[in-house]
Amino acid sequence: MRGVQSSLIRDLLKFAQRPGIISLAGGLPSPVTFDVEGLRSAAEEVLAREPARALQYGLTDGQPALKHQLARLTTSRGAAPAEEDIVVTTGSQQGIDLMARLFIDPGDVVVVERPAYLAALQTFALAQASVRCIGSDANGARVEEIDAVLDAAAAAGETVKLIYVVANFANPSGATLTRERRLRLLRTAVARKVFVLEDDPYGELRSFGTSVVPVIALCPEVPGSAHWCGYLSTLSKIVAPGLRLGWVVLPPAVREQAVICKQGMDLHSSTLTQEVAAKYLASGRLEARLPSIQAAYRERNEALAAALTRHLGQRIVFNRPEGGMFLWARLNEGFDASDVLRHAMEEGMIFVPGSAFYSDAPDRSTLRLSFATAAPAELDVAVQRLSRALDRSAHRTIDSNPEADGKALKRRRS
Repeated sequence: MRGVQSSLIRDLLKFAQRPGIISLAGGLPSPVTFDVEGLRSAAEEVLAREPARALQYGLTDGQPALKHQLARLTTSRGAAPAEEDIVVTTGSQQGIDLMARLFIDPGDVVVVERPAYLAALQTFALAQASVRCIGSDANGARVEEIDAVLDAAAAAGETVKLIYVVANFANPSGATLTRERRLRLLRTAVARKVFVLEDDPYGELRSFGTSVVPVIALCPEVPGSAHWCGYLSTLSKIVAPGLRLGWVVLPPAVREQAVICKQGMDLHSSTLTQEVAAKYLASGRLEARLPSIQAAYRERNEALAAALTRHLGQRIVFNRPEGGMFLWARLNEGFDASDVLRHAMEEGMIFVPGSAFYSDAPDRSTLRLSFATAAPAELDVAVQRLSRALDRSAHRTIDSNPEADGKALKRRRS
């Protein structure tokens, strides 16, 4: 555990519980997207008709009924996994943990995009991996940089074991990896014999533009790549995070080892929630509700962008993601986002400084803004509060101290 710090996002979520705080920090799904009636009906039916199965120990790789529904859901995204290639996980976070345990020995190299998903960086730190970064732009991770990273690692006597990407609406950047880059990623994996893990928590949450099929769906176009690619997803963003259910699609040899590893971690994910989720997915209610879920996030996406333009003007530049839950922004005029956060907390709003998403030297002028949870009117108020925080924040030289964010939060708690 040495050197592994608490997640700033999880710490900020505690602060968000205070009355009057508007949080643009965590990627918490909007409660308006929760199908309470549908889940209640599914739970009642499971407990009325199949109580012994739902309340008993289950299979390590997942309940058959849920695996069938997850295979169907993944197929609807453009891939076509066999049910036996799926391992149900306790949230997608466990899927990242499983892959880290399977692939990484202390000192092994993991390649991520810069900036990267904070919880994945935590997991790789726990595995004592050496994280190497490739850049990213509006078209997602710059996969053309991977070869140089692999060459440098080989020259240093290091072993590269894993490439981790969030291909759709990346967290935190919001960028989507193009089809051409996805194909190049697979070709690199085959040529350099490095496993690619695609994390896809936001794929259904497209607000604009045309969908791109998962990386794993392109394996037929790159001979041999099916052995070097895994796909991870979750029900947290499209059904409910409280279910704590995700799944990973793996080639047979990797899947067998993943099941053995999961046995030692938790035996199996909750049988009850798996059976309830399977019943819910079989009902067709998710497909019926997806357009309204997408519309809710589209409205929030547009509302936050409009508020930033209206209230901050030239003081901020930000991307316009085609979906997902986050805007990635950069403050102009020499602002340090960590210092701004301190004032924003006093104004009654929070966000995540971008420095939390870097494993190397961070860009401290960046910040991640979540539009997922707050209502459109609240988003406007939150940006007004952010504007006041910028007015109060000192125009100081960017602080390169990686502990600054956590110290700011601790000062506000005391």
